[in-house]
Amino acid sequence: MDLSNLKPAEGSTKTRKRIGRGQGSGKGGTSTKGHKGQKSRSGYSRKTGFEGGQMPLQRRLPKFGFNPLKRVEYRAINLEKLQEIADTQKVSKINPKVLMEAGLISPKHLVKILGKGSLKAKLEVEAHAFSKSAEEAITSAGGTAVKL
Repeated sequence: MDLSNLKPAEGSTKTRKRIGRGQGSGKGGTSTKGHKGQKSRSGYSRKTGFEGGQMPLQRRLPKFGFNPLKRVEYRAINLEKLQEIADTQKVSKINPKVLMEAGLISPKHLVKILGKGSLKAKLEVEAHAFSKSAEEAITSAGGTAVKL
């Protein structure tokens, strides 16, 4: 075998339909577009969502919702997760880097500590936001809550 006798596998390729190349080809005349009508004209392209003149679905349905421009989204982490990390990794300081290593957040996320669960360990917690109950629980356990 060499490059001079390479061929595609049998049946893997088809010949292109050459339309509009005269009557003798069998595909001349109307060039497989039928007779008259919008779709037979040159330059025709149907708009996305066009339903033959009927009011399209995206215009029939009402608009709803609102996306505030200055919304800040946090990744919520509960106290029970912090306790779990403190037990397994034997750390006294928890910050976004530790949470990233634990696989709870990615570098782009902002962190908010929430108050679900109980915290026994004395921890220094660094996060972008805290709920009131979480901050109270951290300080009552003897730790500190530092906002970044």
